[in-house]
Amino acid sequence: MEKIIALAKRRGFIYPSSEIYGGLAGFWDYGPLGVELKNNIKKIWWKNMVYEREDVVGIDAAIIMNPVVWERSGHVSSFADMLVECKSCHHRFRADKIEDNTCPDCSQKNNFTQPKKFNILTEVYLGVTEPKQKAYLRGEITQGVFVNFKNVVDSSRIRIPFGIAQIGKAFRNEITPGNFTFRSREFEQMELEFFIKPDEKEGKKWFSYWKEKRWRWYINLGIKEKNLRFRDHKVDERAHYARYATDIEYQAPFGWSEFEGIHHRGDWDLSRHHLKYKDLNSGKDYTPWVIETSGGVDRAALFFIIDAYFEDEKRVVLKLNPKLSPVKVAVFPLLANKNELMETAKKVYNLIGGSYLTAFDDRGNIGKRYFAQDEIGTPFCVTIDFQTLEDDTVTVRERDSMQQKRISIDCLKNYLDQSLLI
Repeated sequence: MEKIIALAKRRGFIYPSSEIYGGLAGFWDYGPLGVELKNNIKKIWWKNMVYEREDVVGIDAAIIMNPVVWERSGHVSSFADMLVECKSCHHRFRADKIEDNTCPDCSQKNNFTQPKKFNILTEVYLGVTEPKQKAYLRGEITQGVFVNFKNVVDSSRIRIPFGIAQIGKAFRNEITPGNFTFRSREFEQMELEFFIKPDEKEGKKWFSYWKEKRWRWYINLGIKEKNLRFRDHKVDERAHYARYATDIEYQAPFGWSEFEGIHHRGDWDLSRHHLKYKDLNSGKDYTPWVIETSGGVDRAALFFIIDAYFEDEKRVVLKLNPKLSPVKVAVFPLLANKNELMETAKKVYNLIGGSYLTAFDDRGNIGKRYFAQDEIGTPFCVTIDFQTLEDDTVTVRERDSMQQKRISIDCLKNYLDQSLLI
């Protein structure tokens, strides 16, 4: 993890938030490459979940909602972790993360306070006069979908079975944030709430369907299958509303870790908000069941980086799927002090630069420039050399194999489009 964290900061993927003032635990900023990676993940997810389906629509709900939402959903009363404090170093931890009753920080054994319930909703106060109204930053983006269920049904032609997709920020006052961006106090989720008839057969069918669908999504974007597994929740660990649930876990350097959950939420949420659905065929009202897929954008970004990381004695490479790579193409003039090379390189850069993020680099020797692009996952480097001036061809180097081929400038854009699957 030390190498991943160092690369993330050095190359502009992820920085500690407000680092010049000492940072703040559990908060992270995404740099020029990090924001591109996250945006690519979200764009691909939205395309797959919304644009390519006729049975899903999207929304973007407010981060702060009427606090009654969180009372009805059960978050105010039960959205909590059990907290313990070490009596020696006075550091606080989640009780379920303590192993062998030993303090992770000072190694003292059997020296903790009794566990106390700690609600992890983040409180905010609204208004200009006292007393101000207490509200909450949303602890999950899910409830924004449920409270808009009737609005979506009434304002669209969509009918059950159908889904509502959303991507957005959520906040949890975690007791012990850690493992880089894995457990943060501010994070981003990408979720689908899929509404079905309240029928056991339908529930099992759609639950299995979305498990496979989400598993395949990560595999198709390059996550190694050996590093993924399903972990079904035991009866005593399921959320109180869940009929059944499973997590997609990744084998991270810090152990198997959840980054997407698939949950059969039954009718808990809609019934808590007193919402029903009118079947147009039968004319009857009923409370739909919900199958949920809930993935973390930040966790996905972290695991894509970890899974793509490769090094040997020569170089470090992020073997990201080209669809995810922040920079798609880098353009190099072989020498920076040759006007003809620079002018042609600029023309090539302008030819392809408007279609996807393209870098231009004329610093140092060509080998170091290649390796610098390898380290950030750039799939292709295009070099303008002296042969270019003779026959209008360029050298295109592929990241993983390091193989090079000559491509005509006239054919370059089409070649890159096809190679990058744009």
